[in-house]
Amino acid sequence: MKTFKLTLVFLLFACLSFANVSNSEKQALIALYNQTNGAQWTNSWDLDASIDTWHGVTIIDSKVVSLNLSFNNLQGQIPSEIGQLSNLQVLNLSFNKLNGKLPESISKLQELYSLQLFLNRLEGHIPNWIGSLSNLEFLALHSNKFTGKIPEEISNLKNLKKLELGSNFLEGNIPYSIKNLKNLQILSLIDNQLDGEIPESIVELTNLEELVLSSNNLTGSLPFELSQLSKLTLLMVSDNQLNNDYVTVVDDAPTKVTLFLEDEEMASKN
Repeated sequence: MKTFKLTLVFLLFACLSFANVSNSEKQALIALYNQTNGAQWTNSWDLDASIDTWHGVTIIDSKVVSLNLSFNNLQGQIPSEIGQLSNLQVLNLSFNKLNGKLPESISKLQELYSLQLFLNRLEGHIPNWIGSLSNLEFLALHSNKFTGKIPEEISNLKNLKKLELGSNFLEGNIPYSIKNLKNLQILSLIDNQLDGEIPESIVELTNLEELVLSSNNLTGSLPFELSQLSKLTLLMVSDNQLNNDYVTVVDDAPTKVTLFLEDEEMASKN
């Protein structure tokens, strides 16, 4: 009987240990709740309940490893306390009404491999410190109000597979250093104010499957070497100021590429 009681105590302790997180992490979650009108969330939190019952919070070994509050009516700004979630691997706050700038404290989340903040009202420049999140594989900041240039530091994200920055107000050139993202599979910069020529270095992205550059102010021609990217299956470059001769890039491609052209007349040439 004594052994049985001890076993029950141990199991109860283990369950409580799993549910509990550090006070620092708990305060970070509460700060997010308070600064984004948590009482009006679609799926709100009972702050008196165990954290492992809170919508969108995933806990492993008493650590918050994932926070997914997409489609949840968050309104307000991301608090600086978010940086206290030092074990976070996934942060998804997409499809909400967040505004303001990205807090620099996000740079402390060195375990992050997925950062999804798209379809909000975030503004300001995409910060240089984004390049310090070395484990990122998925970065989605599209459909916000970001301005300024694409920071060169993004090229430090050597593990990045998806980079989605479309539907903002970004300007300037596509960084030549984009070539450093050797694992990149999807690059979407659609619907910005980017100008200049498409850098030839982009042809070094040999794992690229989708290249989406439509609705910018890009000039010149597509690098011919794009036709040698065997994994490229989607190429969107319409609504730019590119030369017509870029059509031949696809004509000679070794694999089938879906190409979205400037207009029906150009499409008929393909």
